[in-house]
Amino acid sequence: MPDSQDPNASDLNSNDLDSSDGKASPETPASPGLSHPGFQEYQFNPIYMEEGKASISLPYNEKFVGDKTTGSIHGGIITLLMDTAGGMCVMSTLKKIMVIATLDLRMDYLRPTKRGMDITAEVECYELTKNVAFVRGFAYEGEGDEREAVAHMTAAFMLNTQGPNFTEMNRFSAVSGGEK
Repeated sequence: MPDSQDPNASDLNSNDLDSSDGKASPETPASPGLSHPGFQEYQFNPIYMEEGKASISLPYNEKFVGDKTTGSIHGGIITLLMDTAGGMCVMSTLKKIMVIATLDLRMDYLRPTKRGMDITAEVECYELTKNVAFVRGFAYEGEGDEREAVAHMTAAFMLNTQGPNFTEMNRFSAVSGGEK
């Protein structure tokens, strides 16, 4: 288990996840995606966080299209979605919101996405050691019997890393964007 003395870690508790259905609680600022600028910018929607599992969705958005002729979403945004879901999954496994680092992430793209289709990431933590969490998952389009996998991901996340304090939401505002 990670060092409980990490000053940037905070426990996940019943306020962070709605215990009745595993969904993130909209009343809790610590819940994933509700106040994090990255979630807001990319429109990621947390679907659920359960112990060792997480799911988020990305609504279709023309600004993320990589191939204008087909409307297919760029692979980079799918990678970001899967990496983010992996991080949520690790924190649900640890039952702590803490700084982690992506050590390794492999994406296998199975087919291009379709115009107008939302993408859902579903990730599970299949192994946890003292310092590393191993996750795998799929990105899907559609629902139910119409659901099709568009990508597969495997990743490793380092635990107990040094990094920004996620409770300081203004950490992104200092980025100048290259202006002189």
